[in-house]
Amino acid sequence: MTERLYYDCPAMTDFEARVTGVRTEKNGRYLLALDRTAFYPTSGGQPNDTGTLRQGETVVRVLDVCAGEDGEVWHATDAPLPVGAAVHGQIDWARRRDHMEQHGGEHLLAGVLWRMLGGVTEGLHTGREEASIDVALPGGRTRVTAEEKTALEDEVNDEIRRDVPVRQWFPAQAELTALPLRKPPAVAEHVRVVAFGDFEYCACGGTHPASSGRIGLLKIISVTPMHGKARFTFVCGGRALRYVQKMCAAAEEGARLLSCTPETLGAQVEKAMRQQAELKKEGDALRLAFVCEKAERGWQDAERLPGGGRLLTLLLPEGDMRTLAACAAAQTTQPGRTALMYCPDGQGAYRLAFARSGDGAGNMRTLMQACGARGGGRPELAQGSGTAENVRRAQELLRTAFEKAGENG
Repeated sequence: MTERLYYDCPAMTDFEARVTGVRTEKNGRYLLALDRTAFYPTSGGQPNDTGTLRQGETVVRVLDVCAGEDGEVWHATDAPLPVGAAVHGQIDWARRRDHMEQHGGEHLLAGVLWRMLGGVTEGLHTGREEASIDVALPGGRTRVTAEEKTALEDEVNDEIRRDVPVRQWFPAQAELTALPLRKPPAVAEHVRVVAFGDFEYCACGGTHPASSGRIGLLKIISVTPMHGKARFTFVCGGRALRYVQKMCAAAEEGARLLSCTPETLGAQVEKAMRQQAELKKEGDALRLAFVCEKAERGWQDAERLPGGGRLLTLLLPEGDMRTLAACAAAQTTQPGRTALMYCPDGQGAYRLAFARSGDGAGNMRTLMQACGARGGGRPELAQGSGTAENVRRAQELLRTAFEKAGENG
């Protein structure tokens, strides 16, 4: 069984050990077991350590670490080392420190969530950029208010600034029973407890900083519903610093572009959005007026259908579906008019709008489907997408329908 040095010395960066087992994986990597290790295996949502093992002049990279059911810690490496070899292990301290910052921050956040909102944390996930916990809140809540989020951040960061000591140990059963653990241990034996000062006690086998102050800072990025729980996504330590730097840089750049200060950026963005909406409304009105004017001129040469009425088939060089449908509807307010209008959608197909006047015959929704286009609508106006061939087919169907109506009339 591997002696796990990180339990007692989570800040240990290098150590001496001996290879006790070697396995070969199908992917070409090797698994090495050591009699003692400071490499943390993936567990409890905390990722594994990486680093190197050195035997004399030979150095192999530790790519992954996992704990076996046999009590051994197995180190996935890019090359083998012989059983019995004495090795010097060196962990990637920057990676370990980052993981301890995220893990330590999670403990404090989970504890504050429990004390302030009665939330029960179920697991930790530490990704490359962010960490997250899923929390069961009373009443099935999956969100928190902005005020609650700020209060949570304030309390956690106050606990960080207090720089309380962090203790990690294996208490005897009598002591364990008396400890105010935030939630029951996941294992029945060999329970390891971590305590932040006198306010956060939890069973945990991970690595943690020596004091809360070494977490540095915690920033909650978002709180979103996830499988009936509230997912808190956050960053701590160096990640939190980089996140704040990135957000400040973005705010400063936005303020520069809008000629304001970062503090007034929100109000300026809201003002710019209102102005943009007004300009878009004006632009849409101008575009519709232009298209309608062009369509109105087209009625002079529109096809006369058997039995009366006129059919306007018009290809517009550009336009969106809203403009197209509005124009088609406007052009059929007068009696005896049917309009088939289409424009390119920019992806090799066409937007379609079929319309008829109130006294006209035929169902435009049915026509849209009968000509092979995709879409729907009302008897007087249908919208969809298709090809120029669909429009030609719609013309033929209309002519046939009007011819039959004329014969029956």
